[in-house]
Amino acid sequence: MDTARPPGPRGHWLLGNVVAYDKDRISFLRRHHREYGDVFSFDERVVFTIDPRLTHQVLTATNHDYVTELTPFAGSSALHAAGEMISPWMRARRVVRPALGDAAAAGMDGRTVAILDAVLDRTAGRDVDVLPVMLDFAGHAVADLCLGEDAPGIPELLAANHAALLPFEDADYQLPAWVPLPRNRRFARVHRRTMETLTRLVSARRAEPARRRGVGRVADHDVDFYRPHRDLLDVLLSAHPTMTDKSVTTTLWSILIGGHGIPAAALTSIVRELAIRPRLAADLADEAGPPAGAAPHGRLPLAEAVVKETLRLSPPAWMMTRVARTAITLGEWRLRPGDEVLCTPYLIHRDPRWWSQPDEFDPARWETARPAPGTYLPFGSGSRYCLGAAVAMRQLTLTTSRIAQRFHLHAPNAVAAEPEFCGRLAPAGLRAEFRLASKSRS
Repeated sequence: MDTARPPGPRGHWLLGNVVAYDKDRISFLRRHHREYGDVFSFDERVVFTIDPRLTHQVLTATNHDYVTELTPFAGSSALHAAGEMISPWMRARRVVRPALGDAAAAGMDGRTVAILDAVLDRTAGRDVDVLPVMLDFAGHAVADLCLGEDAPGIPELLAANHAALLPFEDADYQLPAWVPLPRNRRFARVHRRTMETLTRLVSARRAEPARRRGVGRVADHDVDFYRPHRDLLDVLLSAHPTMTDKSVTTTLWSILIGGHGIPAAALTSIVRELAIRPRLAADLADEAGPPAGAAPHGRLPLAEAVVKETLRLSPPAWMMTRVARTAITLGEWRLRPGDEVLCTPYLIHRDPRWWSQPDEFDPARWETARPAPGTYLPFGSGSRYCLGAAVAMRQLTLTTSRIAQRFHLHAPNAVAAEPEFCGRLAPAGLRAEFRLASKSRS
């Protein structure tokens, strides 16, 4: 077994590869993928892989050999702390999983459509920046899912978190938390305010009588709902054995953050595709029914295929980071504790070895597509597969259909609005008008 690091570009003698990578991230990755193959080193601690088999191996070994990406300013003890959080987080996943399954996702259709309609109607057909609009929609939708009637104010907090995290997602390096940079102070302030708000909501809800919360006991395994729950907070508070307030708060934070930026980025990419392809938008409208009729419901196969194809070409989580917990092998290479493996779904999804005409937008491929493990990763894989994948797919499918049903999209810069490879992948600067469709389409 070779114990050396994978090969990779040496870069600048002082700054390494940071400057070249930041200049054009995807070109940097493509260039060195061609030169070094499916695994290459970025620096002494970071390794990229574009190999579906190894990516699948890393993602399925998460919680055992790897932990997920560490938060900003996690500190030197972060690896141990992340390991300590695995058990409570997996327990929380077991508790809320039934409330985020296929049946539950379909049951949210009415609220999803109502929130989308309210957000898009506020644009009143004006030319708007699409990503903030979709962040607004996603923020209200996930806040409603998690907190129900206690959701007011949460979408604004999510927007503040999104803005505070962007500088860290855009940068390849960061100075310690004690350096008094504005971004450091802003992140700390917003994160503290968010956790304090969630902690207050959890405490107040726990103090309510069970009959007021409308819940019965929820078993920790194969959760059994004895009566309807208002929202995910009720589900978490009804777990047996009882979850601590800290665990409930942390779980809510994770679901809120995950259900905000990723769906918003995906919807922004979907709007771009529909604006570029008016014939496809018209076909989606036909599938949904007349704009003056009821909201789309039931199966929407074309809308679902459009979502799947958009997630293939423009996966919001275009890069997934895992951190080795211990000495471990990655193919023929050895990793040390703390080494980071960056898996790249964007490149895997566009690799001609796994996909026919990989750069073509072709929703029809999903009539027969059966991706091999590791070749299609919009929601990850393994034990940390996106907890809200079913809800996200239903939400994205329904909103895609509803947008096509109610609106004509006018976006002159749609073709020029290329994806921006930082944070969550979305078209940079996409602007559009959501013009109400008439009862009969031309």
